[in-house]
Amino acid sequence: MDIKDLLNRTDRFAANAGCQLTEVDNTHAVAEMLVTAEHLNGGHVCQGGALFTLADLAIAALMNYRGQLTFGISNSIMYVASAKEGDLLRAEAVHVSAHPKIPSVEVRVTNQEGRLICHVTGMGYSKSIPI
Repeated sequence: MDIKDLLNRTDRFAANAGCQLTEVDNTHAVAEMLVTAEHLNGGHVCQGGALFTLADLAIAALMNYRGQLTFGISNSIMYVASAKEGDLLRAEAVHVSAHPKIPSVEVRVTNQEGRLICHVTGMGYSKSIPI
């Protein structure tokens, strides 16, 4: 089973939030989510935690692609624009550094028009056990 199928099956939090991996290889990972009423906050826009969950799924897929269990140790998110109900969001993670022990990635979350919604950076720690 590849990492895309594995995480789509086992990351129940992301799945329950409506997030799904659509592409994963050694250079990038893409996760998508349709913003529904359940994602909205009190200001009637997509809640920041939902955006982070989408980005985090893409981060996890890219960092775990080699099959070595990797956990996030630091993340930062910058919100640039609001996502609204009906938006199809795409989170694409790419390596900043593919270090074998402490990888780092950046993620751009965009809507269906290609508009940047948020930018996320993440760093992980790779353990010496298989995923």
